Amino acid sequence: MTSSATVGPAVSAGPTPAPRRKRRDRRKALEIAIFVGPALVVFLGFVILPVILAAVYSFFNLRAGFQWDDLGNPENFVAFDNYVRAFTTPEFLRAIGNNFLILGLSLVIQGPIAIVIALLLNRRLRGRSVYRLLIFVPYVLAEVTAGLAWKLLLPPTGGVNALLQSLGWEHPPAWLADPNFVVWTVFAILTWKYVGFAILLMLAGLQGVPDELSEAAAIDGASWWQVQWHITLPLLGPTIRIWAFLSIIGSLQLFDMVWITVAPAVRGIASETMATYMIQQGQFAGQPGYGSAIAVILFVISLIIALVYQRFALRRDLAGAVTDRGN
Repeated sequence: MTSSATVGPAVSAGPTPAPRRKRRDRRKALEIAIFVGPALVVFLGFVILPVILAAVYSFFNLRAGFQWDDLGNPENFVAFDNYVRAFTTPEFLRAIGNNFLILGLSLVIQGPIAIVIALLLNRRLRGRSVYRLLIFVPYVLAEVTAGLAWKLLLPPTGGVNALLQSLGWEHPPAWLADPNFVVWTVFAILTWKYVGFAILLMLAGLQGVPDELSEAAAIDGASWWQVQWHITLPLLGPTIRIWAFLSIIGSLQLFDMVWITVAPAVRGIASETMATYMIQQGQFAGQPGYGSAIAVILFVISLIIALVYQRFALRRDLAGAVTDRGN
């Protein structure tokens, strides 16, 4: 006995998974190119290209008004002479010292001030929103506006000295003209300007601290300061480390506030920074080759410090933000 099977027309199962996956990958790559492409072009044109050109210019003894053809003149090639000149010039070494002085003062003074004020403002008190607003206002002001305001307030005949004289200080110093005070004056202005941002950052970090831990510690008899020291501050550690990183990079690249408030003569004596020295030599002194070398040195110092800080200080924070695709 035989049986016959009826075979119907073949039915297409559709595209195989491999072609579908390829089309999906191409579509995803196209979407990435559309959204990332413009930003990547801007980044390459305004960040990477200037760094490369600065590195090239730094090996030449160029003067103001130089042309691209000047790079082809063997007489202009000086190899590492610009770098040797930088590290043997007392003015530039003093500028590096000023940057690191501001960096250290920022971490030691601005950080604790911001943490204490943030802890106080995180408590329930009347007018808390008003206090937060007043503290954050200086950070919103443009650097030029803030710098010019203090430049008008701090001369020997300015409003600050007039107030101090009315309070009994007969001969207050010239805050922005005396080499013994100018760096500390600049740091005070920077603290007034940027501590509001640090406080806001700390307040944001405090919102992630669970209230249950503080309440449990208070029930066990811990004082308010003990709760902050043993519970709040350790949990606030990632926020503090992020703020410290931003403060370090900002201190190394400090330019605008010093350039606006301090006169060139005084700045060259006591308060020059790497960025102001770079602009002074590269643009106003007509030495773009030497100024480019200063720019490269500033870039390398900032990059090394950023990588070291990320490797040793931000390692735990970054490890928690990276996901393993294989899991």
